[in-house]
Amino acid sequence: MEHTEGPTTLREEHPVRYAVDYPDRDLNRLATAFRIFTIIPIAIVLGTIGGFQGGDYDGGAGTTTIAVGGTGLLFLPPLLMILFREKYPRWWFDWNLELLRFVNRVGAYIALMNDRYPSTDEQQSVHLDFAYPDAKQGLNRWLPLVKWFLAIPHYVVLFFLYIGVVVVVIVAWFVILFTGRYPRGIFDYVEGVIRWHNRVVGYAFILVTDRYPPFRLRP
Repeated sequence: MEHTEGPTTLREEHPVRYAVDYPDRDLNRLATAFRIFTIIPIAIVLGTIGGFQGGDYDGGAGTTTIAVGGTGLLFLPPLLMILFREKYPRWWFDWNLELLRFVNRVGAYIALMNDRYPSTDEQQSVHLDFAYPDAKQGLNRWLPLVKWFLAIPHYVVLFFLYIGVVVVVIVAWFVILFTGRYPRGIFDYVEGVIRWHNRVVGYAFILVTDRYPPFRLRP
């Protein structure tokens, strides 16, 4: 009996919602075996969009470039607009959302969570969403100045969680080569760590929510 991937429901517990459809089927073993090579073209595309200005926030399965202007995820421009105008320009929000979605598709592919090549525009099996913020009523105009600092405990925890991701993805690589299946427990762990990472990015870097990220892997 053939199993197909179904859409995963995005729960509302946190403003930044992330989920990946579990591939309940045999994955392509050849594509998995050579993932380190097949990822190169789309990684180059991502690099040309994300740029290399500013600092790199380690995403384990992928690296998010936090840029202060021009390229990558917009951080400083929204910060200044929220601070001085209490406004978050919609097209800046859309840029950050779509770029972060693209980053996550590439990251999920690197983490072997799917064997479908990452699209530059379609969501595919990776679902990331957050609402457009009302900067005047829904965001504290002064908080963006310190969010990056308040999130330091998360950086520490995520550092160790991503060490675990590297280890379990290597384990999953061998399991897929021999069985064609991605172990569900490993999948849930990797998904949870990336979800946690996205909540921190949404709070501290792209500034779409003032809700402090919870210390948990689950939705």
